[in-house]
Amino acid sequence: MEMRETDNSLIGIFDSGVGGLSVLRQIRAHLPNQPVLYLADQAHVPYGPRPLEEVRQFSVSITRFLIEQGVRLIVVACNTASAAALQHLRKTFPDIPFVGMEPAVKPAAEQTKSGVVGVLATPATFQGTLYASVVERFARGVTILQDTCPGLVNQIEKGDLQGEETRAILTRALHPMLARGADTIVMGCTHYPFVIPLIEEIIQAYPTHYPVRVIDPAPAVARQVGRVLAAKGLATGKESPANPRFLTSGNPGIFKHMLRLLTNDAETNQVERVSWNNQKLILEKL
Repeated sequence: MEMRETDNSLIGIFDSGVGGLSVLRQIRAHLPNQPVLYLADQAHVPYGPRPLEEVRQFSVSITRFLIEQGVRLIVVACNTASAAALQHLRKTFPDIPFVGMEPAVKPAAEQTKSGVVGVLATPATFQGTLYASVVERFARGVTILQDTCPGLVNQIEKGDLQGEETRAILTRALHPMLARGADTIVMGCTHYPFVIPLIEEIIQAYPTHYPVRVIDPAPAVARQVGRVLAAKGLATGKESPANPRFLTSGNPGIFKHMLRLLTNDAETNQVERVSWNNQKLILEKL
């Protein structure tokens, strides 16, 4: 396969769909010159309701593909895939550094004044040992309220960030948390930061008597990527911004529409298509 980067600094980012773009935008803000390949596995979106073993298989195949494309560091920009596969990926590909998503329970537990934290995440994230470990280590003495927000990922994949159905999903999740005194809401899925404006609107309309904070972990992930790149000697030497390369296993036209809606990358970047063949990703010719 063609390797388009020759400076050994290419990083790969993958998610089931557009959610990882919330991580990409923070990485680009923090590391604008770093070359990036972003892969959206939209043929299988959403990952959240799928069995952890299936998500692990997808993640291994995607990692192999990204390595073939020349990436030197991989960001698992998906909470579900991180929960299902991050430890397995590190064991299977020991020469590749990985940065994954961890629900921001630790900063939430440190910052809450009421002692009640709400976490919005997918079923697979809540089922994973990573989430359980974070709660056990950092949230003792804090009440953690959870909601899987059924259907929210699909709404965001459709670009519905403000519609009635999206609002209803979030209202059903947030109102019980606010009623129990939650003053910190954690985004436990990389798709969810794209609806933070709607989340804040719903919170502001609820009759609370205290400020409520919404935590997006993506900025912390971007800083960790920078630290790992520096530690591994993989930071780019380029002095000008690098345009990301985008691939999807879904419809490139639809993905480009979402790029236009969610980022500033749609006008200058082509979206390539990859396809699944016997659990292997194949790059289709343009």
